[in-house]
Amino acid sequence: MKYKLFVGPQVRALREARGWRLEACARHLGISPSYLSQIEANQRPVTDRVMASLTDGFGVPPETFDADGEQRLIADLREAAAESGAGEAPIALSELRQAVRQSPALVRRFLDLHRDNHSLNERLKLAEQAVALDEATGTSPLLPYEEVRDFFHFKDNYIDAIDRAAEELAQEIGIQDGRASDMLLEMHLRERLGVNVRYDSAGDVMRRYDPATRVLSLNAVQPAATRAFQMAYHVASTVLADLIERELEAARFRSREAADVCRMGLGNYAAGALLMPYARFAAQARARRHDVEQLAAQFGASLEQVCHRLSNLQRPGARGVPLYFVRLDFAGNITKRHSATRFRFARFGGACPLWNVHEAVSAPERFLVQLAEMPDGVRYLCVARAVVKRSESYLEPDRRYVLGFGCEVEHAHELVYSAGVDLKGPATPIGVSCRICERDDCAQRAFPPVDRPLSVPRHERRSVPFRLGG
Repeated sequence: MKYKLFVGPQVRALREARGWRLEACARHLGISPSYLSQIEANQRPVTDRVMASLTDGFGVPPETFDADGEQRLIADLREAAAESGAGEAPIALSELRQAVRQSPALVRRFLDLHRDNHSLNERLKLAEQAVALDEATGTSPLLPYEEVRDFFHFKDNYIDAIDRAAEELAQEIGIQDGRASDMLLEMHLRERLGVNVRYDSAGDVMRRYDPATRVLSLNAVQPAATRAFQMAYHVASTVLADLIERELEAARFRSREAADVCRMGLGNYAAGALLMPYARFAAQARARRHDVEQLAAQFGASLEQVCHRLSNLQRPGARGVPLYFVRLDFAGNITKRHSATRFRFARFGGACPLWNVHEAVSAPERFLVQLAEMPDGVRYLCVARAVVKRSESYLEPDRRYVLGFGCEVEHAHELVYSAGVDLKGPATPIGVSCRICERDDCAQRAFPPVDRPLSVPRHERRSVPFRLGG
């Protein structure tokens, strides 16, 4: 399904920032003043030709007018409105869509307030449970990791300037795929950056750099892919430091801790882009039908690194298959999540128990494939696999995760995991989470949705002990 793209607020903001009057701006863009006025009022969607005129005329990248970003904002607003209006009639989707199109800045401010309120409520619950909180810290109510998560969420998990710079750096170093990338990186560290690499065993420390001695220590018991990634992180975060700082400055994080977390996240992003250069990796992903094991072997990367990189392939004009990627621990906590699809993750609360990422816990080292359907009718090919990161020590516990990735069913033929799957057959009905899922007939429902009334029959008991109202 192709959405009509309305970009009125963005166009008006760009025009006013340059001090252009409507008529002069229309001439500059090569369209009529009436058409421009209708675009700014969100009365007319933009065509591909007009989009090209807007990006060229204003000198901005295409992602400035991101259609997927609008859909993410609508999904987030729907969840926040449902939670804040618990017990009241839900707001119509058309009304939410109009609010996002007409006043995106106001919607983002509402979401900020909602997140702050949710975080405050969580802190109060902890206080009631006698968990000590440091009230004197003065930190933002939005936790640093949550703020950084939202940063990547609204960037579509693609940072163009850093990705392209990392690709150029890979060419300079000579990295094309995983063959000898560790040796090339070690040589670049030594000859270009004056950093010597030392391998030792330091418990759970994967990387430690001593600026005084200019020694980068790596944990020798970690897999080769992990050691290469840690070298790539040091190289990329050093060489691309100015680009990373510019991204941080533009993000305007509300706390120093959030900026520090994002600096690490951007360094990890750059390291992945360095080891798996965009054009080469995207071409091989399509050629190998996104077989993550084959890609991991070719690029000398781990399965998680490959899955994460596949979710980055959103370069304008050279987009890959739109995928979502998620990592969960065995308790079901989502520790990473990225989506270039319409697949939505719950911002608060647990994920749908019918989603195959939970089943993967009991099937280690196996790929589980699921045809799933969300309440909006969109179908997805969902792939999940449990992985174990060995500590290589009897006294140190292993780390265990579930990796999940997938795409909308219209792209499923491009994934090797669709082999033998009837893409038109029955699909498992899943949702975002119980708290905002509108399904009436789910036997796995843990609790009722926040935006619908319920009733409890006195003389009847089913698997779910309550009924949902309209």
